[in-house]
Amino acid sequence: MLSERRLEVLRAIVQDYVGTEEPVGSKALTERHRLGVSPATVRNDMAALEDEGYIAQPHTSAGRIPTDKGYRLFVDKLAGVKPMTAPERRAIQNFLDGAVDLDDVVARTVRLLAQLTRQVAVVQYPSLTRSTVRHVELLSLAPARVMLVLITDTGRVEQRMIDCPAPFGETSLADLRARLNSRVAGRRFADVPQLVQDLPEAFEEPEDRGTVATVLSTLLETLVEETEERLMIGGTANLTRFGHDFPLTIRPVLEALEEQVVLLKLLGEAKDSGMTVRIGHENAHEGLNSTSVVSVGYGSGGEAVAKLGVVGPTRMDYPGTMGAVRAVARYVGQILAES
Repeated sequence: MLSERRLEVLRAIVQDYVGTEEPVGSKALTERHRLGVSPATVRNDMAALEDEGYIAQPHTSAGRIPTDKGYRLFVDKLAGVKPMTAPERRAIQNFLDGAVDLDDVVARTVRLLAQLTRQVAVVQYPSLTRSTVRHVELLSLAPARVMLVLITDTGRVEQRMIDCPAPFGETSLADLRARLNSRVAGRRFADVPQLVQDLPEAFEEPEDRGTVATVLSTLLETLVEETEERLMIGGTANLTRFGHDFPLTIRPVLEALEEQVVLLKLLGEAKDSGMTVRIGHENAHEGLNSTSVVSVGYGSGGEAVAKLGVVGPTRMDYPGTMGAVRAVARYVGQILAES
């Protein structure tokens, strides 16, 4: 366990390095921070921090920079989440309140996160498997062709065209719509199959039963389709500001960001509640070993329906980034609850 004084020295090193991009020396620390000890004591503390792997010397005669281990301790013990100011909170709310549908909510969230943090923003669409059914609409397009529209509690809308085995009249369609919604509206997706399994038996005509079975089959397929795993990314150009943090090449980072599976896995590691911060080599994907990922779940009613976060260099403003990610997630959850 590090002493409180050495923790303060580590905090000062992280803050100075994040702010200046320059390795930090003992003289600069004593000049910029009220550490209450002599430069010689600070040098001893820095030597101890280096021996324990919290800081490193990038080259001879240079100051020290934090290691992944140092950033981890900083985040776990030293970095409070920086609260957003009242004007910042109002700006976030006003920007997101202007969204017209779920796609617009996600697009605005990505833009906002990228602007606030000056990092790469990643937002996952709400997962169907964690959602509840708000309404099922059935529209007749032709005597034997129906459009199914599934609306979730998160505002997500899924549409499917259905070719029926036989003509299906408006009266039967209205009957099916009413029966279907009476059973599934407000229910979790996982409960739907059992709730509708005997629905075809409520229709007398064999042809109608066949069409009802076809509609239900399409509905159930919609609930489990892999296309639910969608996400949006923005602000990749922000990485060009951090050439100092990627001295060899930024290419592995960009290649990793192009892989949706990699990003979904990153977000999947986030807790449903609370902040998750993965630093440097804590990221399983080798291409992201020079980055940190700050992510959190968002949703309504205290239950996360998806994740959002940012990707940036390990030399990031952790308190500010964590505060922005948390604030945006909270507002997105409120919007989904009201939609």
